[in-house]
Amino acid sequence: MIMMLPSALSSTPKVSVPVYGTTLSTSPILRDCIAQTSHITSSHSCSIHNLKDDRAQNGHQLHCDKKLRRRLILLTPFTLGLFPTSPASGKTKSKSPYDERRLLEQNKRRQKENNAPEDFPNFIREGFEVKVVTSDDYIKCDSGLIYRDFEVGKGDCPKAGQQVIFHYVGYNESGRRIDSTYLQGAPARIRMGTKALVPGFEEGIKDMKAGGKRRIIIPPELGPPVGPSTFFSSKQFEVFDVELVSIQDCQRRTIGFYSDFVCT
Repeated sequence: MIMMLPSALSSTPKVSVPVYGTTLSTSPILRDCIAQTSHITSSHSCSIHNLKDDRAQNGHQLHCDKKLRRRLILLTPFTLGLFPTSPASGKTKSKSPYDERRLLEQNKRRQKENNAPEDFPNFIREGFEVKVVTSDDYIKCDSGLIYRDFEVGKGDCPKAGQQVIFHYVGYNESGRRIDSTYLQGAPARIRMGTKALVPGFEEGIKDMKAGGKRRIIIPPELGPPVGPSTFFSSKQFEVFDVELVSIQDCQRRTIGFYSDFVCT
């Protein structure tokens, strides 16, 4: 037990400290302790207050981060819709020589089954892309028409307004016969320049001569409108073997209100 001398106690001045409305007398040593305690309490209160402010700031920042993430989540599908990534299927597929050989052999096999004529052109089809394979005897025009002459014929070529009399046999890409005037028993008769013929067909026979025989390969863009009234297939080449029998001059004949052309 620590004892204090009476002189030390008597020499120490007393101070009054208010407690709950009363005044307490104490020494400078107690006063210093109270002051230090008050400072510590004040510092602790400031620390608590600062901690609350930090928590409030952190909470506000966390709330902003959540809102930002939510906006990013909503914005991402929108930007993906505006700028979609290119799928792998959109890339250009390089053609393999093996695939072309396989498609070529497949076309040859079908033509053989359909009894296609000799030296018939082959078609390598992959979707809407078609490659025509012919011998060197065929001539390709700038319009896309391809033809080959078996017999040239004699005389002049038909002119607009003249009538051409011809036989033909039509085939599709598989070599299957789709039409024939030989089977009908009578040749076709058409006046040139009247748009009565398929554009590719008229282009193919306009420089033929009487007695000539020609094979015409008509691309789809020179064919007729596709429909149930025609034997043309959509997006397909058609092949015609044509024999130009004769060329006739035509004159208009009028009888009363009736008018026609007479070709001889």
